[in-house]
Amino acid sequence: MMDFKESQDLIFKTVKEKSTLKQDLFSNTLLNFKVMKQVLKEIGDDLKSKMEAVDERVVVEYRDIDEYEAHLRIAGDIIIFNMHTNVFKFDNQHSLWKTSYLKADESKGYTGIINIYNFLNDSLKFNRLNDSGYLIARLFINKENHYMIEGKRQLGFLYNDLMNSIIDKDEIRSIVQSVVLYTLDFDLFVPPYNLVKEVSVNDIKQISDGLKLKTAKRLGFKFEADNADIE
Repeated sequence: MMDFKESQDLIFKTVKEKSTLKQDLFSNTLLNFKVMKQVLKEIGDDLKSKMEAVDERVVVEYRDIDEYEAHLRIAGDIIIFNMHTNVFKFDNQHSLWKTSYLKADESKGYTGIINIYNFLNDSLKFNRLNDSGYLIARLFINKENHYMIEGKRQLGFLYNDLMNSIIDKDEIRSIVQSVVLYTLDFDLFVPPYNLVKEVSVNDIKQISDGLKLKTAKRLGFKFEADNADIE
């Protein structure tokens, strides 16, 4: 059993190593998120300029919400980019721990996370609190600026090499473009009749207030291309 000094030394060593690592990771993730905001604005402004020359009804808008969140609206969709303020470690059962990259240095398995969600613009515009959005990707960045993405379709297999992928502005631009393309290909489908045939009196009264009936792009449907859910 350790004595008081040994215990204090161990506590100090653990706090020093882990807390410093987490502070560094937070700062690094925030720096990359700021770059992502720049990319979102550039992509949004370019697309907006091109669309205005074709059809002014199609709204493209970038919004910087706060230090940890930004929105890119494209027509009827809003893509929400949200940086988590905490630092995470990959689960002990994650396959990454079997790689030589993490075996050499456990601290490389700690990451910051940027979550990317897709919502319908009308869900937010009309405050439809029952509507669903989707986590379509989450971006992990470690202390060496190595990154990977867990996500749907191309987002899940184009950016899954933590050992060799290093984040920079060009990589962030590629990620954002892939997110936008996936979102535009993720359409709103009619829900099954049996799922929506019964509504309460309260529901129907609220329709005129805020269109409260639940809406989601994949409500009640399961598609072959979307079977691989994000864990």
